[in-house]
Amino acid sequence: MSRIQKERDRLLSTTARYVGLTATATTLLCLSIPGAMPLPLYLASVVLLAGLAYGQLRLASLHPGIWVVTIVAAGVALVLIQMLPAVPLNPAALSAVGMLAGGAVASTSIVLVTTPRRVAGLVVSFVITFSAVAAALVMTSSRTVEPLALTLAGWCALTITGVWLSRTVPRTLKRITTMSRAYRVERHASETEARRRQGARLLHDTVLATLTLLAHSGVGVSVSALTEQAAEDAALLRQLRLGFDPDPTASGEYKLKPVEESTLGNTLESVKQRFKRMGLEVNWHGTGQVLLPSEVLDSFLLALAECLENVRRHSGVSEAHVTITDDETTVRAMVTDSGKGFDVASIEEGRLGFTESIVARLRDVGGNARLFSSPGSGTTVVLEVPK
Repeated sequence: MSRIQKERDRLLSTTARYVGLTATATTLLCLSIPGAMPLPLYLASVVLLAGLAYGQLRLASLHPGIWVVTIVAAGVALVLIQMLPAVPLNPAALSAVGMLAGGAVASTSIVLVTTPRRVAGLVVSFVITFSAVAAALVMTSSRTVEPLALTLAGWCALTITGVWLSRTVPRTLKRITTMSRAYRVERHASETEARRRQGARLLHDTVLATLTLLAHSGVGVSVSALTEQAAEDAALLRQLRLGFDPDPTASGEYKLKPVEESTLGNTLESVKQRFKRMGLEVNWHGTGQVLLPSEVLDSFLLALAECLENVRRHSGVSEAHVTITDDETTVRAMVTDSGKGFDVASIEEGRLGFTESIVARLRDVGGNARLFSSPGSGTTVVLEVPK
């Protein structure tokens, strides 16, 4: 049995149980009205009602057929007990018979609509119950048809309820399953795209940067600095091929270790020394003792180093200034140079260097990047990340 079928049967049995127990309690109240029936018959009725209620409680078991038979047998016996005084039924007894046959016993119809075999049991149970009510009315010479009407209405209404639930629940569960599957596919696609973007950033900040230097014959960079950077890139790629996950501490200096192993001040100093080896003098201003979550610090340092790499490659000057400031909620880095500058509007929207390595990287951790530049007036980039 599939999970959907199990959920359907569980809902049907729970609904039948609550409807049946409510009708059983109402029947007991009707029979408890003084004068409704003699005391010995009342006590016998209470015992049968207890058995009927127990059967209703057990409808959710693995073998509900046994308890359906128990409910119908107890209900029919209660109806037939009404004939024993051989006098016309009073209003309380009539109400009890109608509620018993059309509610307490009819509640079994909710669970008897799922298979042809159960539907056959539903028809047999209805015929037996309806016949018992008719016989009780005839034997007691009661001239009202109210119990018969209640019996017929109760069985019809509860059968329709069972059919509606048995068809609606599977459709609903299938839709939920489909939506869950679509969500998992979408999440997988998002994770794949995030990994692709991370890989693109990693490639851009390491191997492509080194290849760019080689393409320009290493102009402005010493042979030892170029050799060292290429060796770091090769080590990183070798570790990635072995299955390690990169946890970068600075652009061009990816390490397979947590960034918490060094303070921000020390990391900034290592970035400064790296760019100094490649011919760019970096002047730091402000404090380096700023506490940030690991993933935020990663993105902040990577974006900062990428800004300096852009200064080194495109500004035409050999000096940059980095000012670190912070307040209660935000850490900022302002990277400025007095180089040739450029027209901000000329930046292509899909350009990887700025869009991915700086802007998108900061936005992933709730930060932002702003760029200010004009031809001949240098460039300023403001990086912001939350604490």
